[in-house]
Amino acid sequence: MTNWIGKRYWIVGASEGLGRAVAERLSALGVELVLSARNTDRLEELAAELPARAHVVGIDVSDSASVKAAATEAGEIDGLVYLAGVYWPQAAQDWDADQVEAMCDINFTGAARVLGQVVPRFVERGTGHVVLTGSLSGFRGLPGAIGYCASKAGVMSLAESMQADLRGTGVKVQVVNPGFIRTRLTEKNDFAMPFIMDPEPAAHEFVEHMMTDNFARSFPTVFSWLFRLSQFLPDWLYFPIFAPRR
Repeated sequence: MTNWIGKRYWIVGASEGLGRAVAERLSALGVELVLSARNTDRLEELAAELPARAHVVGIDVSDSASVKAAATEAGEIDGLVYLAGVYWPQAAQDWDADQVEAMCDINFTGAARVLGQVVPRFVERGTGHVVLTGSLSGFRGLPGAIGYCASKAGVMSLAESMQADLRGTGVKVQVVNPGFIRTRLTEKNDFAMPFIMDPEPAAHEFVEHMMTDNFARSFPTVFSWLFRLSQFLPDWLYFPIFAPRR
């Protein structure tokens, strides 16, 4: 169990949805927060509402200079939570180059940019906590998810590589893989979203995982079994089930 009082965490992607809900839950535990996103107005509103101390630092994770400046301004932190992300539902037949590039750049490469400023400092002092946000969609490729599935798979693989290297060093690495969460991003979907969750209960799952020493958590639990078990299916069976031809 983590003692949260007096800890200082940097949340990247805190202005909306799950990121905002996670910030509210951590603040209620007494964590001092550094809140980052592009929309600093929303962050200022959030900071004013939180019970514990919170500082706003603007960031554009697609820009290396912005990331370096934000990391400097954030200062010494005990943990990093990366929740920044963009999403457009998209099939390969409808490939939008700008949108696919943005999903890869914000969701995955943006995480790598931020980690590049944080992880070396954690390693040098032998302590720190990194929490990345994957997705149930990152376990295998899905139809209508060009860009998004790949970016989340990249985040999940990055987290696994970090865990392989850093376990036992004092730097704690975790990844959280949620299913559908009711946000402005999932509002773009025109298909059924089983087991969809509101941000607040999803944030409860997220922070509860941060309190453990476990590496990964996928939720909702029952729904996650479908995606995790799909990894064991051979291609000749997986694709007809998950992506039947029309």
